[in-house]
Amino acid sequence: MDLLTPVHIAPSEEKITRHHRLMLLGSCFAENIGERLEKFRFSVDINPFGTLYNPGSIAAAVSRLLDNKPFTRNDIFKEGNLWHSFLHHSRFSHTDADACLQHINARFSAAAESLRKTDLLVLTWGTAWVYIENESGKIVANCHKLPAARFTRRRLSVEEMREEWTSLLSHLFAVNPDIKLLLTVSPIRHLKDGAHGNRLSKAALLLFCDELMQRYPDRCRYFPAYEIVLDELRDYRFYDTDMVHPSAQAIEYVWERFSETFFDKETIALHREWEALSRASQHRPLTPDKEAYRRFVEQHILRLEEFHKKYPDFSVAEELAAARRIIEKSDSDEISYK
Repeated sequence: MDLLTPVHIAPSEEKITRHHRLMLLGSCFAENIGERLEKFRFSVDINPFGTLYNPGSIAAAVSRLLDNKPFTRNDIFKEGNLWHSFLHHSRFSHTDADACLQHINARFSAAAESLRKTDLLVLTWGTAWVYIENESGKIVANCHKLPAARFTRRRLSVEEMREEWTSLLSHLFAVNPDIKLLLTVSPIRHLKDGAHGNRLSKAALLLFCDELMQRYPDRCRYFPAYEIVLDELRDYRFYDTDMVHPSAQAIEYVWERFSETFFDKETIALHREWEALSRASQHRPLTPDKEAYRRFVEQHILRLEEFHKKYPDFSVAEELAAARRIIEKSDSDEISYK
């Protein structure tokens, strides 16, 4: 009996390895995948502007990175006690203007350099609905809870997105001739747009992805994260308590499908080994048996060292240092028990 309708994904002929440099831009779903790539020591740059949702804001971010134009006082504004940027998530906001700019530009400079060396740019579109600041006429990435009267809300058309990104990608390919793109549509539903409005938005994004795929068949690949969650899992048990965001289990399932698609057998085997070691690194003693815990940590150190010998380019320095500190403290009362 079939209880699922699996989404078929052909294995990618071009595999992603930890030797590739990746940048991920887009919705928080991009961050979910990016965090897992980071965990396995991939070279990744995740959302240097913070979470971005619509193709217009993501295009503005990529364009700014390509122009390598740092932000100035004219690019931020004060509302209440905080300084904000319309192109950044609120995590960059600050009570001090200089501190706000310092944070923005430190992250920006690193990302501008990274984009020029990136092998794979992963773009996750969240919504085609945008907010346009009435005074400047520009799409904003974040309204920062300003009065709604300051903005006009509308949905981008497929044609608008295609025209903007066709021009932008010409610039990107000129700056980084070898870069490839991986396109995804976030499965997170934007119910503030209304159930029907969200469907229209996602449909526009899916058509937009298809147009880029047709225009740049050798440059673009599509990964069906949206279809996996909405069509294959299609059950509220795979959603978080807000019934909008995918649950941890759903995200892990999509990650598994991502791994099967883009990683070779050796990389998948490495990940399984590291997953077990990573869990062991998080282990804490349940009982006050110091000797037993010390032996466990000593064995863990040996396993980490063996893993590093097997995969010398995979850094385990942080985990080894933490384990050795535990050994140093094992004869004191500093070990905490749970």
